[in-house]
Amino acid sequence: MFDKLDRLEQRYEELSGLISDPEIIAEHDKWQQYVKSHSELGDIVNVYQEYKQTMQEIEDAREMLKEQQEQDFKEMVEAELAELQKKEEKLQEQLKFLLLPKDPNDDKNVIMEIRAGTGGDEAGLFAGDLYRMYLRYAERQGWKVDVMATSDTDMGGVKEAAFMLIGKGAYSRLKFESGVHRVQRVPSTESGGRIHTSAATVAVLPEAEDVDVEISPEDLRVDVFCSSGPGGQSVNTTQSAVRITHVPSGIAVSMQDEKSQHKNKDKAMKVLRARLFDQAQQEQHAEMASTRKSQVGSGDRSERIRTYNFPQNRVTDHRIGLTTHRLQQILMGEIDEIIDALITTDQAEMLKQVEE
Repeated sequence: MFDKLDRLEQRYEELSGLISDPEIIAEHDKWQQYVKSHSELGDIVNVYQEYKQTMQEIEDAREMLKEQQEQDFKEMVEAELAELQKKEEKLQEQLKFLLLPKDPNDDKNVIMEIRAGTGGDEAGLFAGDLYRMYLRYAERQGWKVDVMATSDTDMGGVKEAAFMLIGKGAYSRLKFESGVHRVQRVPSTESGGRIHTSAATVAVLPEAEDVDVEISPEDLRVDVFCSSGPGGQSVNTTQSAVRITHVPSGIAVSMQDEKSQHKNKDKAMKVLRARLFDQAQQEQHAEMASTRKSQVGSGDRSERIRTYNFPQNRVTDHRIGLTTHRLQQILMGEIDEIIDALITTDQAEMLKQVEE
């Protein structure tokens, strides 16, 4: 581990020199690449340097104990040494986590898709709750939101919604939200007070660039039509709505929220590219399943991951057995407690497998 840390520190110092070199600065693309690598290495190098400083202080304290005869002073040094050794253990554990393989998609923006599942009107209302929960979370994080498509229900719920969250680390924070979210509550239309169970699905897709997914124009079928609202009524008479079908995979994406056909096509291509990228990643993850079975990272869209129980004010994430009685706060976007626990569990599992 320490040989690798020494190499990373050496590379960090090399990059520090390169990004201040006028010749490199003049080559903007290369300079940006070096700045990004320098920034990525910064966290682990800073912790490693703190670790080395702590080890030096431990060595100095041990030397002082050998030379010192005065009992009061020895006790003071021994207490300081005990604190330094605790710090050493903490920093060493931190370094292990920082050395874990990083998901290359973690810094990407995300496209989220929410769809009402089983449960009729109540499922649509719950899908709307989830939609607003993620929008509020994005606001708390300071991320930009680009709503790509929404389809509302007559009851004020959401049949489906697609939106992009733009911000550093968005995917790293939300990637474990994919799956089936279940709600248990008494619907407003239920006169007998019976608790109903409904569901909505959430898909979290990393934004894919052109370099991530190569799409041949010959593989696309583009259809244009007039956009429509709830119940199928015509919203406008111009053919601004767009449906793009990727023929080889059969994946189709429709967009009609914008009045411009060009804007709808651009958004449809973003979603299509993200879905194709996600499909390729799912296939890759399936191949790797035998070597790494993550408790929280399967990404299976059909997996029930969380239950929101209104009568008990309870939210339970079934993958890690986490239960919190802060349902209303969570629906207001206060979901860091759950996200942090999922990330910590996933990192602990990765560390365990590396050590094995």
